[in-house]
Parts: sequence; C-alpha cells; structure tokens
Amino acid sequence: MNNEHPISDEVLELAQLALNKGEHWMAYNNSLYFIDKSDVYFFSSKDEANDFADNNISDRDHFHVLHFESILNIYKAIPYAKNTVPNPDANGLYNHEGNDFTDALIDHIEQQQSLFKSQLKTDIMNNENFQYLGDNLKYMGFGENLKPELEKNLKEGKGEFQLHYKAEINKKPFEVTMNFRKSDSSDMYFFNNYNASLGKANGEKEEQTFYLNKGKGVTGKEAFNLLDGRAVHKDLVTREGQPYKAWIQLDFEKKDKNNNSEVKQFHENYGFDLKAAVEKFAITELKEPDKEKALMQSLQKGNVQSVSIEKDGSSHKMFIEADPQFKKVNLYDSNMKMVAKESLDQYKTGIDKGAKAVKEDVADDKKKEVKQDIKPEKDKVVKKNDKSLLPKKREGNKKGLGVS
Repeated sequence: MNNEHPISDEVLELAQLALNKGEHWMAYNNSLYFIDKSDVYFFSSKDEANDFADNNISDRDHFHVLHFESILNIYKAIPYAKNTVPNPDANGLYNHEGNDFTDALIDHIEQQQSLFKSQLKTDIMNNENFQYLGDNLKYMGFGENLKPELEKNLKEGKGEFQLHYKAEINKKPFEVTMNFRKSDSSDMYFFNNYNASLGKANGEKEEQTFYLNKGKGVTGKEAFNLLDGRAVHKDLVTREGQPYKAWIQLDFEKKDKNNNSEVKQFHENYGFDLKAAVEKFAITELKEPDKEKALMQSLQKGNVQSVSIEKDGSSHKMFIEADPQFKKVNLYDSNMKMVAKESLDQYKTGIDKGAKAVKEDVADDKKKEVKQDIKPEKDKVVKKNDKSLLPKKREGNKKGLGVS
C-alpha cells in the first residue's frame, strides 16, 4: 500500500486501534482527495461523531460520518476507494463480481489487519509487562528511577538482564542486583530474584539472595533489616500452597551451598506476642491508636523504631526493635546504645515494673497474711449457739471440777 491510495496506512492503523477500543464510528474529512491520519476522528457513539462533524464545518473542512466493523467496511464506504478500481470494461481482469483484483485486495487487507493485530497485541503485552514490572519495583521499595533502564532492556529483547540499585541506609552501604528473565513460551519478562549486600563497620559484607513469588517477597528495606541482623514478620506459603505468618531471621553462622545464610522461622505458635512485649514499656505512642498501629507495622518490617518513653515525669526519645527469638523487644537509648537488662525496669509501665518488684510485693503481702493469722489462743475459741465449748465449771455439793 502506498501514498497514492486515498487512505493512508496510518488511518488504517488508527481505525484498527479504534476497533479494539470499541469505537466503531469514524468522522473523516471528505472535502479532501487523500485522507491522512489528521483527517479522521473516531468515536464510540453515533451522536458523538455527528456532533463533531456538525461543529467542524468550514470552507476547507466537511466531515462525513460512517459506521464500520472492519477495515474492509471503510474501503467499501468511502467513495474515493471506488475510484481507484480501473474501469472493468477496459481490462478483462477486472470483473464486476468475484474478480481477481478484489480478491487480492481483500487478501491484502486481511493480511495487513492480521499483521497489525499481531503487532498491536505484542505492543499492548509489552506495555503491560513494563507497567507490571515497574509497579513491582516500586512495591519492592526500589523507587521509579530504574524504569527508563527497565524499558530499554525490555525493548532489546535479551533472554535475561540485570538492574542495579545502590543506597546508604543508616550510614551503611546497601546494594542490590535484580535479575530479570524472559519466559520460554512468550515475550513476557519476570522479576525472579535479587541479590542484596550490606557493608559492615569492619569492612566485611553480608550477602543474601531473596526469591520472589508472583512479584511478592522480601522488600528492599526488609532485606536491609535482615542483613543487619533483625527479624521480619512475613506472610508466607507452604510447599502445599497453604498461607501462614511467621517471623524470619537470618542465621549468619549457618550457610547453604550457595553461601546464603539459613533462615530461622518463629511461627505464631512459638509464643512471641509483639504487642504484649511493647506494652511493658511506658511508650507514649501506645496512647493513640493510629500511632500504635504504625509502630507495630514498623517493628514487623524489622525496623529499629524511635519511640517516646515516659520516665521520672518527662519524655525520653529511645529506640526499640523486635526480638522474637527471645520473645521480647530490645530497648536502646538516644545514642543507640542497648539498655542493659538490669536497667529496663525504670522504663516499664506502672503495671509491670519488673519481676523483682512484683516478687517483693507478693512477699510483703504473704508476710502480712501470716502475721494476721497468729492470734491469741483465747481468740480461737469457737462458739455454738452462743455457748462456749470450753469445759464448764459444775456447781454441786461435792468439791472439785467436773466436765458436763
């Protein structure tokens, strides 16, 4: 098809796109001999198309409206297309009915439609794949700055590629290499896993490969927290597909064959109650439901969370982190120095000031009870019907005492 045809290829492509969008009404400028893409407009209803045509009349423009269900409908409906077919009387090849030219034209149109649909489908799938992976990167905590590089790699069509992410969190270098792979059966790409590394103060690194399941898994910030030694609460799935919740933590002392640290899990029946552990301390944020919810969610992600703790009538900025293995939370002062176990009682609530204080109170109460039980012998006398059960003195003529 060339530009001598009264309908340009771009118009046909726009028409096919309109069909896929459910737009079956076209307004075209029939005051022109050659119809280009700037001379056509598509609508989903007849009224919209007619309104446009009525409101866009000028000395140069006059729009005609037609309804179409296929590209062939456009060829048949536009008068200019008929003028391109030679006079059937001038050449025997061009018969009125079932002629070779018409058959070839229809075949060409159908072939163009098939190619266009195929390309359109591919473009739509690639765009959806790009949007899905871009959203996936954002959900995983890697932002949107990698989207241009992602799009570039998708267009290149390689079997697999990598994206790199670097950040400094709490003055610690954190690096991630994300691995993408093309499907064996389609042009779709998948974000399968990523390798994360965290630099330590001594110059060493902790590394771990995290695997994703349908775009979900350990986020970038959670990976940082795990590599920094803390635990993260996650929704997990068994091999049989059953969902469950558990705290996970890396065991840096145990490595598998790929040099990944083994993952320890503390299930719900392990007995760690985060809320109860946090409520032992006089934390100001617990007084407001929204702040309490945000605090719990942050701790579940493995963060070291800042809190305000009341002590001696004033508020002190401190930090806490979840420690599910030992069924507690760790407390740090404003300089991120862990508070010693023997000093924790001073930061606890009035209800729970520590086991030692509770034991002392219980011991004092027991002493009081014992003291109250020791009474003079005469107070232990039991009376019945207002009569004493002590032996009565019997009066009689005989001398001495008797028992009645």
